[in-house]
Amino acid sequence: KKDKQMEFETVIYEVDNKVATITLNRPDSLNAFNSQMVLDLREATDAAYKDSSIRCVIITGNGKGFSAGADLKENMTQPNDPNAVEKGLLEGYKPVFMNIINMPKPVISAVNGPAAGIGYSFAMACDLTLMSEEAYLLSAFSNIGVVPDGGANWMLTNAVGYKLAYQLAIEGEKIPASRCLELGLANKVVPSDKLLSEAKDWATKLSQRSPQALSQTKKIMREALNSTFEEMFSIEAKIQNQLIGSADNIEAVTAFIEKRAPKFKD
Repeated sequence: KKDKQMEFETVIYEVDNKVATITLNRPDSLNAFNSQMVLDLREATDAAYKDSSIRCVIITGNGKGFSAGADLKENMTQPNDPNAVEKGLLEGYKPVFMNIINMPKPVISAVNGPAAGIGYSFAMACDLTLMSEEAYLLSAFSNIGVVPDGGANWMLTNAVGYKLAYQLAIEGEKIPASRCLELGLANKVVPSDKLLSEAKDWATKLSQRSPQALSQTKKIMREALNSTFEEMFSIEAKIQNQLIGSADNIEAVTAFIEKRAPKFKD
């Protein structure tokens, strides 16, 4: 059942069976980001964030690609503000990235073709990534004399280590799906025609798991990237103390003993 649909100019937002799918929808420009798409994506991720009945979110692209990055045509006609780029990133893009990173449920990027520039940053910011066999990531920034943005420097360095991250950033070459899988930048690579159905199957399976386990593990692991072992040990202990004996925990243990699938409440 398609139970919720919000109308946007540049993205498609649909909710089906506790899974929200957000599709970047400017296929004629390979889903390049213009200012409207940034606003639409913020609103769509806000909606998914706030709706507690949604257990998992998929972000994908319509047409041949995930996203070509920022719409360069629009950027060339920026108003004459010397800080326009910084403001655009901090006030436009950053809230969308923070929605993905802080979203209390898993966000899956289903990369259906090229993900370049800030499109590549969005694909990597998600918790889990599926790529179609033809898809690739492209940190094209150095090719046009600029630096990776959208948090890409942090994400890439944390994912693959400094030396390789720096090489990938400055050489600005396509990273094919198979290489992304080897490097841990993607979780799964699937044939193009199966990408969305695989993403939805995965999201549906995840949405049947304990919501608190998924959201709290995400929260802890996101913090782990900036913390010591000792700090993480204490955070885990505090959160575990809240979760043991909770409704989700009791239902899961009972289901395990009764040899049945658990049913978690919204």
